[in-house]
Amino acid sequence: MSQGPAPDITVRPMRESDWPEVRRIYREGIATGEATFEAEAPDWRRFDSARLASHRLVAMAPDVGILGWAAVSAISARPAYAGVVEHSIYVSESARGQRIGSALLRSLISSTEDAGIWTIQASIFPENEPSLKLHLAHGFRVVGHREKIARMAHGPAAGKWRDTVLIERRTPAR
Repeated sequence: MSQGPAPDITVRPMRESDWPEVRRIYREGIATGEATFEAEAPDWRRFDSARLASHRLVAMAPDVGILGWAAVSAISARPAYAGVVEHSIYVSESARGQRIGSALLRSLISSTEDAGIWTIQASIFPENEPSLKLHLAHGFRVVGHREKIARMAHGPAAGKWRDTVLIERRTPAR
C-alpha cells in the first residue's frame, strides 16, 4: 500500500559528495534484479562521464539524507538526437511508496524541458510494475516491447533472457 509523501522532500542537483549514498541506492536497485541489467554500480568517474551533469538530481529529507536519485544520458552523439535522453530513477528501499519517484520525475521533466530536451525515454522490465505505473502517471507512454533483448547477469533471473518495455515522454511543446 502506498504511503503519503515523505515530509519536507527537497530535490536538488546531485553533487560528487552525494556519490556514496547515490551508489548505495543504486546497489539496492541492482539487488532487486528488477531495475537494471547492470550487475554492479560504477565508480563516480564512470557514472559522472556517462550522465549529463545538468540533469542529475537527488531527493532529500532533513535528518534522513538522500532518498533517491535521477539522471539522464544522451542516447546518441549525433546532433539530430541532441534533444533525446535516456533516464534512470532509483529510490532507496526504505523510502519506496513515499512518492519520492514522483518528486524526482517531476523535477527531471522540468529540468530537461527547460533545457530544450524533447524526449525522455527508458527501458523497464515488464515485471517492474511500480516503475511502469509511475511513468505512465507522469505522461510517459509505452512505445514498444523488446523481447529477450539481453541476458541477465545477476540476481534471481541470472542467465535468463529478459524482455523490456520501451517508454518515452515527449514534451507537449513538440
